[in-house]
Amino acid sequence: MLALLILIPILAAAAILLGAPSRSTAMVAAVLNLALGFYAALTWRADWNSSLQVFETPDIHLAFGFISGVSAVMVLLTVIVTLAAVMSGKAPEGRERLYFASSLLIAAGALGAFISTDLFFFYAFHELALIPTFLMIGLLGRGERTQAAWKITIYLAFGSIVLLAGLVWLASLAGTFSIPEMRTAAATGTLVIPVATQTSIAFLLIVGFGTLISLFPFHSWAAPAYASAPAPTAMLHAGVLKKFGLYGLLLIAVPLVPAGMAALLVPLLVLLLGNIIWVGYVTVNQKRLDLMLGNSSVMHMGYIFLAIAALVADPTNTLAIPAAAVLMFAHGASIALLFALTDKIERRTGTLELADLGGLAKAAPSLAFLFGLAGMASIGLPGLANFAGEVLVFLATFQNFAPAEGFGPVQIATIISLWGVVLSALYMLRAFRRTFQGPELPAFARVADLHWCEKIAPVLLALPLLAVGVYPNLLLSLLRGSLS
Repeated sequence: MLALLILIPILAAAAILLGAPSRSTAMVAAVLNLALGFYAALTWRADWNSSLQVFETPDIHLAFGFISGVSAVMVLLTVIVTLAAVMSGKAPEGRERLYFASSLLIAAGALGAFISTDLFFFYAFHELALIPTFLMIGLLGRGERTQAAWKITIYLAFGSIVLLAGLVWLASLAGTFSIPEMRTAAATGTLVIPVATQTSIAFLLIVGFGTLISLFPFHSWAAPAYASAPAPTAMLHAGVLKKFGLYGLLLIAVPLVPAGMAALLVPLLVLLLGNIIWVGYVTVNQKRLDLMLGNSSVMHMGYIFLAIAALVADPTNTLAIPAAAVLMFAHGASIALLFALTDKIERRTGTLELADLGGLAKAAPSLAFLFGLAGMASIGLPGLANFAGEVLVFLATFQNFAPAEGFGPVQIATIISLWGVVLSALYMLRAFRRTFQGPELPAFARVADLHWCEKIAPVLLALPLLAVGVYPNLLLSLLRGSLS
């Protein structure tokens, strides 16, 4: 049954390339996947597993299932963002087939990665999603799209090769590609890997996954790529596909090579602080709205890494995985919403230079309200999902903290990372003020507000931010499987 989540967008993409109506076919596929994804996520403890042997030696299966509640949360995020992405943006004239087919293939790759229980296909589906990403940026992007496409290709190819080496090494030691079997063997003590070997594998996984996530200092590909990408590509990659690396660290690296991850805890903390502080200051200095949002997305990855670091430092930490999952969901919805609205701003004004914008709130109040909501979510305003996620992260880093023993590396990193909250408020509030507030510029006096049909996709992303922000137990119950 889960295979339908992947087959629907792939078959729809094939139909589009063969001549089916582009937008309507993509819309139907996205709506079907939204309904199926919701049902699958809400019943993830049911018997959703399926498996088909592809190779006998090595034993590789095209196997689908939910490894944990985190898988269900990621599926839910993906189907929501996919429908919003298909509804957002505007395909260049004559390129509708490539535009919508590529968007569906990115979604299919992300869904395949999140529901694959075989390590080979977990990796392969992510690579599938990267191909249409490169094409969308290089062929349909804007600005310095060729340079951005080559940069993201080189960085992510490097990360993928390093990651493949780590995953193959891990599978060879475990004697299987089945992720659940590997996790069970590690939990029961059947899989025993020397600490030195664990450290080497953990290093490869951190560098590999980290490059795909834009972990500092392997982050410089992200902002130019998102700034050049068409709206659906930026929404799907920043909102969904980038979570692949975090998902892999949580469900593969930490449980399978815990000693190796622990040996690299301090370097990991230093790098995530680079995301939060260094990239935070870079974000403050951006002059274009799209580049600011791209760097902002990179910056906020640091807080999810902080939750992972808390789990590495204390495997008994019961808050770390829920914190990471909630913040991944919240960040995915909020950054997708911001990129969707930024595309609307550019189409109405012809610019994203902050110095050339101003006073749009008077002519486009709905656009201003929705952007303000997404911006406030991004900086962690109480009552919105990002706040719930960030609070859980900070609580997780101090769970089981013993004051008598003093601050450990995780607590010290958490205290330093609080400055990132200030930086987030600084750049986001300044961007909102320069874009929507101040005197109305004569050139924008007749800018059209969002039409009712243009509000559907933003509202689809805003509602989960509000729902999870007001009642975080919606996602936390899903993680525990109590909704099944």
